[in-house]
Amino acid sequence: MDKGDAEKLNIARKVAGHLAGQVAGLLFPPQCAGCHRAVADPGTLCGQCWSRLRFIERPYCTVMGTPFSHDLGENFLSAEAIADPPPFRRARAAVIHDGVPKRMVVWLKYHDQTNLAPWMARWILRAGSELIADSDVIVPVPLHPFRFWSRRFNQAAELARALARLADKPFEPEALRRVKRTRQQVGLAASERQRNVSGAFRVPPEHEIKISGRNVLLIDDVYTTGATVKAATRALLRAHAASVDVLTFSRVLGETINSE
Repeated sequence: MDKGDAEKLNIARKVAGHLAGQVAGLLFPPQCAGCHRAVADPGTLCGQCWSRLRFIERPYCTVMGTPFSHDLGENFLSAEAIADPPPFRRARAAVIHDGVPKRMVVWLKYHDQTNLAPWMARWILRAGSELIADSDVIVPVPLHPFRFWSRRFNQAAELARALARLADKPFEPEALRRVKRTRQQVGLAASERQRNVSGAFRVPPEHEIKISGRNVLLIDDVYTTGATVKAATRALLRAHAASVDVLTFSRVLGETINSE
């Protein structure tokens, strides 16, 4: 194939892609990711849903990422970070887990709306730019094989895959495994959550090379009490990770923890 033919083929492919996109838009018009109202572009929110978002911005605890109501000074730590220091280095989340973000997580997690993952990952990218820059590898919190089989996908892995693509970072979905079949965390108190996930994660020996000596960015959909990501972090540190940071799409505030 000469240069002229290659250029014609490239143009034909672009035209075909454009036409396919137009047909898809007619058959499946874009809907608001928060309420399913019609919107102009896929993955966007309507004005009403956008106005209700609560992004987590500074000031917040430099370790836990817990938002403060007012600025308490540089490097000020929350009571939780002081009383019960986590095994991970830092945690951040994009939005408060209520309203639209909560519905987005439910649609992604339980209703197979994996098309939301790339758009949610964009918010995560914005919230965790510092953590992403310091990371060597991105690892999702895994599902137990039984739950993965019943659900057919891992929502944390979908978010992590999209984030790794946006950030141009290595993505290692097999580096951490859930080896203990646990109860659903929803409705459990903080102490019950900790017992539930204790010893639930392990880095397989054949994958330790992907973790050892590296700064790991651990991805999950929601940070509630932190029991799951703390247990996962400990497994990564046992495999000699240099450090672990945690990045999630949303964060549950204290008053709603037991209902999430």
